Amino acid sequence: MGKLFVVGTPIGNLGDLSPRAVRALEDCDFIAAEDTRVSLKLLNHFGIKKPLVSYYEHNLRERGEQIVARMEAGETCAVITDAGMPCISDPGEDLVRLCAERGVAVEVVPGPSAAISALAVSGLSTSRFAFEGFLSVKRNSRLEHLEQVKNDTRTLIFYEAPHKLLSTLQDLLTVFGDRRISLARELTKIHEEVRRTTLSEAVGWYTENTPKGEFVLVIEGAAPAEETPPTLEEAVEMVKSLAQGGMSLSDAAKDVARQTGYKKGQLYKAAL
Repeated sequence: MGKLFVVGTPIGNLGDLSPRAVRALEDCDFIAAEDTRVSLKLLNHFGIKKPLVSYYEHNLRERGEQIVARMEAGETCAVITDAGMPCISDPGEDLVRLCAERGVAVEVVPGPSAAISALAVSGLSTSRFAFEGFLSVKRNSRLEHLEQVKNDTRTLIFYEAPHKLLSTLQDLLTVFGDRRISLARELTKIHEEVRRTTLSEAVGWYTENTPKGEFVLVIEGAAPAEETPPTLEEAVEMVKSLAQGGMSLSDAAKDVARQTGYKKGQLYKAAL
């Protein structure tokens, strides 16, 4: 039985290909690539000569079966994408699923990720985040997607193409309101740019300036919903519940007053 290597490749700077990734590409029997023409440039740069198999969205079912069959026969395969980590918003996800179903070992060789790189330099919260990938080209589907996540308090990450950027920013502003956003483009390349601004300012900027390059949008999460304080009746019931549990009525009223803001005497009298 062979093995699948999931190999991360540079998102722009060839110097980011790790020594371990180079070894994995040199040692495998063949390479499954999203676009063999793009991958050939990378392999030629490092002097790696391996058979390439095209593996992309429109042939993943048939080609995936062929690739897994070769690994079941003992060959090792490295799956790569045009840039970044394969299997993240990428057809490699299906290949890993096939391997898991068929008992083929999968080993990851981590590498650059546009989403994580953009998050790291966004200036926004990185403790909790959600990767949402590409939004639909259809406006109704895009708005539906945004409505589903507008109340998510985590930092949100989207990928976007330059020709769709302005319409997406306008929809984000409409659905989310005016939040902070970091727009990263051409990461690790010569013209790398990170623009930290607000959605309204971003709409204004890209209305006047034509977007260029692929973008990663990192957007501030929704503000946490404020808890509704209990009514006086609910607070009194809290006092009674504590008293029934063995606490004196006076202490129960004092405890609930501290939690709710109601006066102790008011709660005590109402609970009698």
